[in-house]
Amino acid sequence: MLLQWIKSRRRRRIAAAPFPETWERWIQCGLAHDAWIDDGQRKKLRRLVSIFVAEKNWEGCRGLVLTDEMKVIIAAQACLLVIGLPYDEHFDHVLSILVYPGSYLGKDVEPTRGGGVIEGREARLGETIWRGPVVLSWPHAKAGGKRLFPGNNLVFHEFAHQLDMLHGRVADGTPPLESRQLAEKWPIVMEAEFRQLEDACHRGRPHLLDCYGATDRSEFFAVATEHFFELGRDLERLHPALYEVMCGFYQVDPARWG
Repeated sequence: MLLQWIKSRRRRRIAAAPFPETWERWIQCGLAHDAWIDDGQRKKLRRLVSIFVAEKNWEGCRGLVLTDEMKVIIAAQACLLVIGLPYDEHFDHVLSILVYPGSYLGKDVEPTRGGGVIEGREARLGETIWRGPVVLSWPHAKAGGKRLFPGNNLVFHEFAHQLDMLHGRVADGTPPLESRQLAEKWPIVMEAEFRQLEDACHRGRPHLLDCYGATDRSEFFAVATEHFFELGRDLERLHPALYEVMCGFYQVDPARWG
């Protein structure tokens, strides 16, 4: 109780401070979505960014000099995901943000027939770890903020995994759902849409969502999140049931933005 009071007091102090003019410029230039959201969402985004930047442990890796601008642009994308949600603690369990100057080598574990594992290394652009760091390639995080490749946003993807894991260590494609109605509808819609993507990718047929979403249900949710915030109108038109449940979870309506 005391720790919660201290945290709330600290956050009120951070939010009460004037939002820096340089940060304002960085968000306007580095987050394309900022031009689309309404004034209330814009105000909340800046409050969340101030808290996010202040509370996280930020580390530049492999020689990258991490600047305040990089922190703000990454934080703005992460916080955009939760501007519709009614409380601020969604990313409290994210302890650190590790930022690389490009792709990096991460550990890859592959099971063997005999029940063992083979450990190797693979090139990655980002990853997320429960109660650990979120790891990001800066050039790809920056490109996502500017929306250079619509439908692909590294920060959205990795922080969607963090939301997915709010109910525990395992990301399974089902984040905590507030309403009973949404909880009943979610598995039906998401499973049908996952199977549809899986089939389209297997047959080489076009689909709005990237085939990486067919890897498993957690990746499907992360890829669907990217498209929901990046290509809301297309998702609503082509996959209305998926769009509806994503609106229900995120409590925003990106198809109406802009």
